[in-house]
Amino acid sequence: MIEDSPFVAAAPVLVPMPAERPYTYAVPAGMRVVPGSIVRVPLGPRQVAGIVWDGAVEKVDAKKLRPIEQVFDCPPIDRAMRRFVDWIAQYTLSPPGMVARMLLRAPEAFDPEPWIEGLQRTFAKPDRMTGARMRVLETAEGGLAWTRSGLAHAAGVSSTVIDGLKAQGVFETVMIPPRPVVAAPDPGYAQPSLMPDQSDAAAMLRTNVAAGAFGVTLLDGVTGSGKTEVYFEAVVAALDRGKQVLILLPEIALTHAFLERFQERFGAKPAEWHSDLPPRMRERVWRQVAEGGVRVVAGARSALFLPFRELGLIVVDEEHDPAYKQEDRVFYNARDMAVVRGHIGGFPVVLASATPSVESRVNASQGRYDRAVLAARFAEAALPDLKTIDMRRAPPARGGFLSPVLLGHMRQTLEKKEQSLLFLNRRGYAPLTLCRVCGHRFGCPVCSAWLVEHRFRGQLVCHHCGHNERRPEACPECGTLDHLVACGPGVERIAEEVVAHFPDARTIVLSSDLMGGVRRLRLELEAIANGEADIVIGTQLVAKGHNFPNMTLVGVVDADLGLANGDPRAAERTFQLLSQVTGRAGRTGKKSLGLLQTFQPDHPVMRAIVSGDAEAFYEREITERERAALPPFGRLAGVIVSAATRAEAEGHARGLRRAAPQASDLFVLGPAEAPLSLIGGRHRFRLLIQGERRADMQGFIRAMLAEGPKIRGSVRVQVDIDPQSFL
Repeated sequence: MIEDSPFVAAAPVLVPMPAERPYTYAVPAGMRVVPGSIVRVPLGPRQVAGIVWDGAVEKVDAKKLRPIEQVFDCPPIDRAMRRFVDWIAQYTLSPPGMVARMLLRAPEAFDPEPWIEGLQRTFAKPDRMTGARMRVLETAEGGLAWTRSGLAHAAGVSSTVIDGLKAQGVFETVMIPPRPVVAAPDPGYAQPSLMPDQSDAAAMLRTNVAAGAFGVTLLDGVTGSGKTEVYFEAVVAALDRGKQVLILLPEIALTHAFLERFQERFGAKPAEWHSDLPPRMRERVWRQVAEGGVRVVAGARSALFLPFRELGLIVVDEEHDPAYKQEDRVFYNARDMAVVRGHIGGFPVVLASATPSVESRVNASQGRYDRAVLAARFAEAALPDLKTIDMRRAPPARGGFLSPVLLGHMRQTLEKKEQSLLFLNRRGYAPLTLCRVCGHRFGCPVCSAWLVEHRFRGQLVCHHCGHNERRPEACPECGTLDHLVACGPGVERIAEEVVAHFPDARTIVLSSDLMGGVRRLRLELEAIANGEADIVIGTQLVAKGHNFPNMTLVGVVDADLGLANGDPRAAERTFQLLSQVTGRAGRTGKKSLGLLQTFQPDHPVMRAIVSGDAEAFYEREITERERAALPPFGRLAGVIVSAATRAEAEGHARGLRRAAPQASDLFVLGPAEAPLSLIGGRHRFRLLIQGERRADMQGFIRAMLAEGPKIRGSVRVQVDIDPQSFL
């Protein structure tokens, strides 16, 4: 057992690999480690970073132990975060080492940032005074240290002027600590003017944060109601208590507008954390979060694993968003894990959404969460009028996908010099390409999926494995030229139709796979917000909380798209997505309209959206979930077996099914081929375990895996507790 103070002969170290337990290492004489110390240890032929863990060391012959090579000069990972890692590993049935790996993603940050060489004014005077030298001396008054380039820039002179003054002893060299990645936020920088319901909600959040204890508040407000300004008041309360804050966002790389809103309120931007961040900046953010220098982080789901020194509040914005679910290596839902992190750390959590998840609504109704409701838009701006377009009665022209009704409203919107948004959650030009002579369909060679045509790039692309190929002129099956036809629409095809109808309109397509990446998307979102586009055609990116002041018409091209599958959350997701998309209209008070093209205008989801009666939808959805014992009234887990051959995958899956223990409160469905039965050349079978809310799902699956066939050959087994995807 290692202690916080004495030296020890051996210590358990958790290494970032699929290890089920820490490994034991010798602690050399004179080296001091404590639980949470980040160390460098030998692992096979390599040297890796690991974390000194809690618990007893194994009884191993001391002669066989390999020594810890180095203790990094880094704040130790605190006990709350170590408990969080253990909890996630146990809940998700993941090796603790793989969870710890997410903590150790910035290895260059384990050593302190180097100090910077700077200059400071002495009492010496220059041999002669010029205008440039005078500006430098005036700028450097006050005794502050400057970098050479910073002083030259501030004084408006060349660096040679600085070098000349230094040579004469007017400046001396000093070392400056590394600069903060962002300035400290000022809670009193810009006091907001809140509406009465916002003030009530903000007061509830401030009280909960001031209490300094765990609790969850669901901030449930319609689109445009000012939820961000309300939870900023919770951020103020946490900063006033000297605590750090984490704000989780589903698409942080695209939410440039959020960063600007934060700066307007607090006088400085938060630190960012997401996959698009340059490696050096990631390392600096990680280090300064660990040291407590960064007070607020706005990040994607992986920001949950930053080593906060004094975390006192987590806000999960758009808490319903499926992007919070990670389905790679360690399967976890960042919204749920944020609540766990708050519970372990003993601090409040805020979940914010205009369309909360059914799970969060049920937790609020049963008293596990507080709930603050914002029922009206900020400044009494009206919600858009919502209507369905029955595509059976108002079909598009032959070869088109936009109803004459929608086109007519788009024309009127253009005449008023306002913006229209067309939403279709399908990337590319067309989801299927076939030969009209022989019927050949272009499929992915290693996935059970059709190739999507991307006409802008001239390619056919698989959206599951990334395979791509040039779109041929002739059919590869029969050799016929010029008879390949695109079936169905993607956003690129809708853009083609829009340009044909409105050739003079400024049109932008927003999709995550267009050339230029995140930088281009940010620029285009900014251009739309500034009124530099007339018609926007986009995928679900456009539903991510953006504010487009001149947007007064939203048209949903295929409102039925999300309903056409067997996902038990299909109705909920469709309701959330369409409500969020139509909520982009009329946010600044202009009269606005949302139109949903549908073949099912009487579907409960369509009726709920058009009527604006969200409560009726939630009541119906919650009742159906309860009747079927689906989450949150029951538990689900998926077990995905994949292998290089179908026989291997099916055989292993059937072996697991036979090994499932007898239980009255849990049962196994399957195995069955997954809807996407082949991805990246690997055949996939699924088992679904369903049970009562209080059933020991993890114990059941552990027993099944232990008693089942051993993993051999190409077989892989993945466990997904609380699955969000059933593909």
